[in-house]
Amino acid sequence: MRIRTIILLYLLHYHSTPTTAQSPASPLGTWLSTDDETGEEKSHIRIFEKDGKQFGQIVRLMRESLNHLCDKCEGERRNKPVLGMVIIENMIFHEGYWQGGRVLFPKQGRWYKLKYWLKPGNPNELIVRGYIGPLYRTQYWRRVE
Repeated sequence: MRIRTIILLYLLHYHSTPTTAQSPASPLGTWLSTDDETGEEKSHIRIFEKDGKQFGQIVRLMRESLNHLCDKCEGERRNKPVLGMVIIENMIFHEGYWQGGRVLFPKQGRWYKLKYWLKPGNPNELIVRGYIGPLYRTQYWRRVE
């Protein structure tokens, strides 16, 4: 009987103690994007998972004037509505960040390398950094869902 109690206590402790192999808090959900230059609220981006990778789709625009066709985009996105467009592709978690994918800036029609992570101590703030060569821009998004 005593052995069973010890085993039960061990199992309870083992399953309730965090391990370093656990996944970090997730950025899945909807985020309010804000322009890094003006501070203006721009859109809601829903980050979702598909085939083990993360993607981001514009699900709401904060101003009607932002609702236009992506006339500077190339390929399948050319002249498609910005609202509903997937602008983040193929992000994977590696070395503490979601990275390895890219982000589209529809206004420019350009793709940039992308890295994002949750602000330490605040799972409701996402730090989003787009790169072109050694140059980068950083935005801070707030979780809405």
